[in-house]
Amino acid sequence: MNYLVTIWDAGGSVPPELALVRKLTERGHRVVVLAGPPLQRAVEAAGATFRPWQDVPHRRRPEDEDPFSDTRLSAPQRIVGMLLDRVIAGPSAAYSREVGAALDEYGSDALVSSMLMLGGMVAAEARGVPVGVMVPNCYLMPARGMPPFGTPWRPARTPLGRTRDALIHGMTTRMWDRGLARLNTTRADLGLPPLTHVFDQHSRAARVLVMTSPAFDFPAELPDNVRYVGPQLDDPVWVDPVEPPPGDQPLVLVGMSSTFMDQADLLRRVVAALDALPVRGLVTTGPEIDPAEVPGSSRVRVVRAAPHREILPSCAAVVSHGGHGTVIKAAAAGVPQLVIPLGRDQPNNAARIVAAGTGLRLKPTAKPAAIAAALHRLLDEPSFTQRARHLAGRITADAHSTTALTELEGLAHPAGDHTRT
Repeated sequence: MNYLVTIWDAGGSVPPELALVRKLTERGHRVVVLAGPPLQRAVEAAGATFRPWQDVPHRRRPEDEDPFSDTRLSAPQRIVGMLLDRVIAGPSAAYSREVGAALDEYGSDALVSSMLMLGGMVAAEARGVPVGVMVPNCYLMPARGMPPFGTPWRPARTPLGRTRDALIHGMTTRMWDRGLARLNTTRADLGLPPLTHVFDQHSRAARVLVMTSPAFDFPAELPDNVRYVGPQLDDPVWVDPVEPPPGDQPLVLVGMSSTFMDQADLLRRVVAALDALPVRGLVTTGPEIDPAEVPGSSRVRVVRAAPHREILPSCAAVVSHGGHGTVIKAAAAGVPQLVIPLGRDQPNNAARIVAAGTGLRLKPTAKPAAIAAALHRLLDEPSFTQRARHLAGRITADAHSTTALTELEGLAHPAGDHTRT
């Protein structure tokens, strides 16, 4: 079968999305990936054909300024506005043209799209090409029973809590719908009826693939086309093997983000906390932070990157910002976690860790003493490790399932049959 996959350079969402690409190519399918040039090596390592974006916003070189950076945007409405202007609505016509041209050129049987690239989904819908939407985290769209995006809340259990969640969901939907007119113009240009809400475009997809474990996510009433397909645990291609500091003291792995979230000061506070404990630390700064900005010590090694999936089985605890990729890998390894959210979906992931009893959460302003105290609890109280190991079995089983492939192969017409329905 022929698949067209669209990906944007959004840090932690890239490895799980490319994991699906790799699995498709290993099954013998032809996969073309539309992505920015900095992702070319990773795309080709997954066995796919790389096709660069031309007109839609993207980084042409790794050192270029990230057009999707939200570091300086503290207010939620400003972050939503940036995503509407640069990914979802503003360039939706450009996405539609580029994705449509690629679908026609390659005779694609299905489009597999990153969740925010709605303009490309419009092009596929207009051609009758089935669409699979990749959601490389927990399900965070408004849904009955699901806490609102960006909050550290657990599912509401009282009428007051449910009313609160409904109000926040409504406010969030109205913020996203500021891009509705622009998206509907793109749809109208291709002869498609208007949507009522921006993310109703997901409802037009054949499948929405949630790339986590239902054992980790909160239960909710989800749309009929949503499927949990298990976490995709591949590490990025740009990581190299590293050795942790020598010794037999417990090893703590630290990772804050593969994108810039102004995390250098927090990393320095975590290093100070590790230095106050009888542990070894391996701190990964990510590609956007120079390790020289975060001095280590004899027991704390600071590197730009490391293969987290390989190191985690040897770890006694993990400290992270709460990005889904780091959190779900640590959960699959059965390692207790200290989560210090910096934004985006990270408070949601922290809430799931705390609710499962597998870790703790601190504010990003936490001092070294507070970080050290939380780590001491994780290492000293066996209940955290016991619960983490129990949850790990269920997450690992989902990670090893073939559900994602089954769903994607169910989307596409057999190769050579390009009948549009």
